[in-house]
Amino acid sequence: MGLGDFFSKQRRGLSFELFPPKTDEGVELLLQTVGELMEFSPDFFTCTYGAGGSTRDRTLQILKSVKERFQIPVASHLTCVGTTVDELRNYLKTAIAQGTDYIVALRGDPPKGQTEFTQTAGGLRYANELVALINDEFPELGIAVAGYPEVHQEAPSAEVDLENLKRKVDAGADIIVTQLFYINEDFFRFRDRCESAGITIPIVPGILPVTNLAQIQRIASMCKAKLPDSFINRLGQNADPEWQFSAGVQFAQEQVSELLNQGVPGIHFYVLNKSQATAEVLKSHWFVS
Repeated sequence: MGLGDFFSKQRRGLSFELFPPKTDEGVELLLQTVGELMEFSPDFFTCTYGAGGSTRDRTLQILKSVKERFQIPVASHLTCVGTTVDELRNYLKTAIAQGTDYIVALRGDPPKGQTEFTQTAGGLRYANELVALINDEFPELGIAVAGYPEVHQEAPSAEVDLENLKRKVDAGADIIVTQLFYINEDFFRFRDRCESAGITIPIVPGILPVTNLAQIQRIASMCKAKLPDSFINRLGQNADPEWQFSAGVQFAQEQVSELLNQGVPGIHFYVLNKSQATAEVLKSHWFVS
């Protein structure tokens, strides 16, 4: 099935994002998490890699294990950071040989300690160039790209950000998966603007259920996501971990309910290699898959 086919008028898609653990023990725990999430009949799993591609080999190993053990499609993240076009081609060839079905094509964030993206000699500068490379030379791979309901933090304006997204779509992307967000109105405005710009591929909201206040404040500060004051105040009322977990899950349940009621084509969950919070959210919904 094509990547875009998971998110259509006839069905709602469901996917989960993983990241590669640093140890073999961590990998086994991750595969246990995947097994728990399989209860919800997801369509595919994605896996990130470390800054500058530092865990690419482990990423492909994890995806190969997930596909072989659970018989489910898998997607590898791929960025332009620190990589030549030839190295990108070699990675894509290896990914295909190991059973990868899709690519999440990203420009990538600047390496730690740098504030601006620097194009590698012999490499690519923009995500749309990576999408074009994959689409032209590896057409068997489905392509997901990133969208930013609150505007990419490096974009000079929302208009420029949307133009960049349109270039990725025109280069051959199959779906858009958004950065995490906590104010649904931002997503709805983003969706409307995409439609006005002629973007017709599925736009899938990316959701990270909150499990504690310190965690989400740290993550939100890194990606410049806005947090509702009422939600922060509620989490701040009680420092008990179980209470904060319950409050975060309830917020995510309400957020996902509204998104589904407003016709999103599916949900992509950032699960942080854990299943409990996402499982609690999904148990509260009749999720069409």
